Amino acid sequence: METSAKTDQEIRDQAIGRLKKRRDFRGHVFIYVAVNAMLVAIWAITSGGDDFFWPIFPILGWGIGVAANAYDVYGRKPISEDEIRREADRLRGSADG
Repeated sequence: METSAKTDQEIRDQAIGRLKKRRDFRGHVFIYVAVNAMLVAIWAITSGGDDFFWPIFPILGWGIGVAANAYDVYGRKPISEDEIRREADRLRGSADG
């Protein structure tokens, strides 16, 4: 089986993709914090802080999305050549049978 080393252009493209993901994530976190801070401020002003803390719902709901985005940007490992080979072999096996 032939394995080819990544070219400088492929490595550059991958690096650019990762940097864009990180930049987009930072923007996502900034908007998340700004919007939820505004919701907490609205809650505090309108209820005097005595009412049920309803901003918890968008904070937690959107927070799940932010956590998933963080995993995608920082936690997910790239697909390896070995994984690609195994999946291709599996697909070939199911196509034959």
